Amino acid sequence: MFRTLIAASLLMSSSTIALAQDASAFQPTLSLSASANAEVTPDFATVSSGVVTRGNTAREALTQNSELMEGVFSALRRAGIDRSDMQTSQLSVSPVYSERRPNQTTYVREIIGYEARNTVSAKVTDLDHLGRVIDAMAEAGANNINGVSFGAENTDEAMDQARREAVARLMSLANLYADAGGFELCGIRHMNEGHAIQPRPMRYEADMMSVTASRMAAAPPIAAGELSLTATVSATFCITED
Repeated sequence: MFRTLIAASLLMSSSTIALAQDASAFQPTLSLSASANAEVTPDFATVSSGVVTRGNTAREALTQNSELMEGVFSALRRAGIDRSDMQTSQLSVSPVYSERRPNQTTYVREIIGYEARNTVSAKVTDLDHLGRVIDAMAEAGANNINGVSFGAENTDEAMDQARREAVARLMSLANLYADAGGFELCGIRHMNEGHAIQPRPMRYEADMMSVTASRMAAAPPIAAGELSLTATVSATFCITED
């Protein structure tokens, strides 16, 4: 008899849990998201620049490239860039092909030389001298300026500000929906965050720059602008009838 009562009690408990789970599963919810921005002033820039050379052999192309690249590294050091702020981001040697057409239906690809590419990324912390650094690299032999991007060392305070504003907007929006829809918020089931850092539009689109260094007659003017930090918060609220 005692065993039977225990078994019945366990079955009743299991049924109660199942019913509670079913009720929770069918409880209506409201899912919303909100975003907020905060702006910071960049305090460093990263310049991507390098040397492209061609030769009859792979070794010839690479040797010429290495000699010019040594000059670029020396120019960066003279410009005050620390070795720890320089990093090779690409090094490649590849054949250069020429296509000829001996007849109407055939194309023949022939290797006519080799191309060597060496690209370095340099971190510049003195933005007032950024244009001079680029000019020094070009003068030393860099013939391919791939781009400039800006960043900030510490964005925590600004990002927290954006988070607070995003959450405030989210809660305000949730209360607006509850008031307009005639229901009440009874809690938050899930909350997720996403964030991004984007440069604001500038007079000079440095991060989209791709120029041939030989065409640069002087240090290029560059405007750092500001960085826009975006915090996006998403949440799912459980709701009940008002």
